[in-house]
Amino acid sequence: MMDVAMPTILLTNDDGVYSAGIRAALRALEQVGDVVVVAPAIQRSGFGRSISIFEPLRMSEVVIGEGTSAYAVGGTPADCVILGIFSILKRLPDLVVSGINVGENISTDSAMTSGTIGAAFEAAGYGVPSIAISTQVVEESHKFGDGRGYEGDFEVCASLLRRISARTIEKGFPEGVDVLNINVPHGADEHTGVEITRLARKLFKTDVEERNDPRGRPYYWISGGLIVNGEEGTDSWALYVRRSISITPLSLDMSVSVDKDELLSLLK
Repeated sequence: MMDVAMPTILLTNDDGVYSAGIRAALRALEQVGDVVVVAPAIQRSGFGRSISIFEPLRMSEVVIGEGTSAYAVGGTPADCVILGIFSILKRLPDLVVSGINVGENISTDSAMTSGTIGAAFEAAGYGVPSIAISTQVVEESHKFGDGRGYEGDFEVCASLLRRISARTIEKGFPEGVDVLNINVPHGADEHTGVEITRLARKLFKTDVEERNDPRGRPYYWISGGLIVNGEEGTDSWALYVRRSISITPLSLDMSVSVDKDELLSLLK
């Protein structure tokens, strides 16, 4: 009887290779396929889909979790996907998972800036079904950390990731879907509902704080509060209002259908 090859899963994140979230994802995915971990050596949140084209990349083999070998890359999450596919695997994996991110990734803000989602989009660009998964964090001290010391419960997130990953490998995504962006609310349990959502238009009320360094020179800190009451049907609404798991199907194609004559009128 011939052995059936296990599916290959490339696992990355933007919190860094030592994040508690990537270890939780690894434990869940090991039950689904052969997992190769390639992640940033340090925290790389907010890098979106940026790639390193003007400097060389360094990569080293490290040990995470209970003796698992992983690759730490001195670059962005998207860099990790590129090196994982073209340097380590030298072929396309069956699935790419980015996460579990410590902190939610919702709205158009995150879709454009999140390294978690950016890595998933990078993989989707090569035709690989990709999942970005995040868990909501309410502890202020961990909102923008690297997730290494986060002690939150990943059980619901990991269980959901395991099920969806197995089904995705078996069946693929619905037509037109390139990435699934999943967000699990803080305190979720086995009874927490699941909503299929769209991206909220905005997540942050953007602000800029101007401060002075010890020498009196100004510097600037981008900040802003969360918008937690998004429109019904959005990921923000599901997570913050309904306290549900949000699954948002995303596409690489950002073009929209418009009245061509109306658009051409802008040229006149």
